Amino acid sequence: MRVGVIRFPGSNCDRDVYHVLKLVGAKPEYIWWDRKDLGHLDAVIIPGGFSYGDYLRAGAIAAITPVMDGVKGLVEEEKPVLGICNGAQILAEVGLVPGVFTVNEYPKFNCKWTKLKVKTIRTPFTSLYKKDEIIRMPIAHAEGRYYTDNLEKLWDNDQVVLQFYSENPNGSLEGITGVCDESGLVCAVMPHPERASEAILGSADGIKFFKGIIEYISRC
Repeated sequence: MRVGVIRFPGSNCDRDVYHVLKLVGAKPEYIWWDRKDLGHLDAVIIPGGFSYGDYLRAGAIAAITPVMDGVKGLVEEEKPVLGICNGAQILAEVGLVPGVFTVNEYPKFNCKWTKLKVKTIRTPFTSLYKKDEIIRMPIAHAEGRYYTDNLEKLWDNDQVVLQFYSENPNGSLEGITGVCDESGLVCAVMPHPERASEAILGSADGIKFFKGIIEYISRC
């Protein structure tokens, strides 16, 4: 079960994701920004960080790198793709998930633990949770406020993955902080499941995101 971890200049959560993938029994592999040949992979994760220093806007430059052509190829092959934080911004930039993640309502870097509600369990990443289960994971972003012009369609298609519970720390539309494409195989979330995958970190609620990938691959 080979899972690629995409690296851009400025990525800083790649090692965390790599570590958790090994914990759940995957064979992680670092993939640099200039590589297109991803066909040998079973899934891909685009980790958090500040790709290219968030120059212009978060994810804008990473979105036009060669590796994203490879990611689009994996999507066409119906393989799971997960974007976390900066990875979510990149997936939105290339149009693989609906909507955008833009500057926080209060324009400041926001780093804190949050409670979240799991709104769909039809993705590989959330399949091991219960619908509407409350989980705890941290956020760390300055451009995480979600917005879409097609909110009704998003709900009708069951494409809302995570929703802030009890508070909305960045002003996201209806507290939405994770979405997927119509297939459910491409998922973009602003909270960091890799930072909540071991009890010693303060929560292990996020590890099911990674276990879900392994379970999905094993069934295919």
